[in-house]
Amino acid sequence: MVEVLYTAIATARGDGRNGEVTSSDGVIDEQLSIPKEMGGPGGEYTNPEQLFAAGYSACFHSAIQVAARQAKAELSGSTVTAEVGIGKEGEGFGLTVKLVAHLPGLEQGKASEIAATAHQICPYSRATRGNIEVEVIATTE
Repeated sequence: MVEVLYTAIATARGDGRNGEVTSSDGVIDEQLSIPKEMGGPGGEYTNPEQLFAAGYSACFHSAIQVAARQAKAELSGSTVTAEVGIGKEGEGFGLTVKLVAHLPGLEQGKASEIAATAHQICPYSRATRGNIEVEVIATTE
């Protein structure tokens, strides 16, 4: 059982993917818009996939830093980009994730090892494992 240290609370209202989402502390107060690629209006508003990509990339980047410390590897200027895709899957919709960990200054084998370890550590990776396709790529250039 998880010993909860923090609970994030967010509420969606309005027209679902064309509505609004707010956090209980007021930090997040965003209008949502279905992307044009999905038949929506698109525009200047965010969507659930962008919010998920932001959260996953930040969490995975923290896991990368933990894995690098465990491997006694020096990281500087690292980044993680998450690409979250949504599309038809059977009768409904499904997600895909591509995580690109940029670990400059490391040898490719070490970078790949750190990314694989981070994928085992990251709570988002653990939550999605076996549920959605997640591709992890490490780059050094």
